[in-house]
Amino acid sequence: MGIYDRDYYRPEEDPGGIPRMQFRFPHITPVVKGLLIINIGIYLLCIIFRPVGNIIYQWLEVDSTTWFSSIQIWRLIGYQFLHSPNDIWHIIMNMLGLYFLGPTLEKFWHSKKFLMFYLTCGAFGGLFYLILSNSGIIDKGQLIGASGAILGMLAACAILFPHFIVFILFFPVPIRIASVIFIILYVMNIFSRGANAGGDAAHLAGMAAGAAYVYLWPRWRLKYKAIHTCNWEKKFKAYAELQREVDRILEKVNEQGIASLTKKEKRTLEEATRLEQMKSKYQNTEYKI
Repeated sequence: MGIYDRDYYRPEEDPGGIPRMQFRFPHITPVVKGLLIINIGIYLLCIIFRPVGNIIYQWLEVDSTTWFSSIQIWRLIGYQFLHSPNDIWHIIMNMLGLYFLGPTLEKFWHSKKFLMFYLTCGAFGGLFYLILSNSGIIDKGQLIGASGAILGMLAACAILFPHFIVFILFFPVPIRIASVIFIILYVMNIFSRGANAGGDAAHLAGMAAGAAYVYLWPRWRLKYKAIHTCNWEKKFKAYAELQREVDRILEKVNEQGIASLTKKEKRTLEEATRLEQMKSKYQNTEYKI
């Protein structure tokens, strides 16, 4: 089947949409610009060169129709850059969401962290769709679109920037209220197996991943910092103990001679010598910039 016979979530036709964000036009940031170019570029490529488009969709869309395609991990990233060629509003609404939400988060987190966040939310959306589809809760089919990542950004902004306003059917709504409305609608649609239930599964999982990322990331960093600090403390303690042992061995050599050392004491001296050589090497390294 060609991509031009496929909808956002086959067999349903309603692609859903992402509300536009804020009253002003944000200054576009590097990662957001790159994502916009890639998404729009792939969309145009698949429309202009249909045989190429068919291949791209067949290899990158999330596909739950077989177990073989369900376990192809790269699809969890690839599907985020595909949009329905039969529905131009699918890509328009997603790219509007990316354009209005993305720059704020990229400036807040910096580019590398924002990109990781974006792709993670989208990947969780695809994964949750596969789980529900293969467990029989929703129908099997193909999933494409950046909506999981976009809804992840929406959830993150709702937590970090609650003063934001989004538009639902041209009506301004506080972002947190909009998020709650979307969650309720997505849950109801999934369990009623309504139109685009698969897409809404990705939306819901993307939001959950976005919220979890915002809440858990600071705690994870603190824990990592604590573990890292603890490791360094252990290293310093071990080094201090080694120094005391070396001092004792040298004192023994001074009093009784080198022949009095045991094999263990000789190995300790060798280890201390290697450490001092490494320390001297790094201290004498000259860097040019």
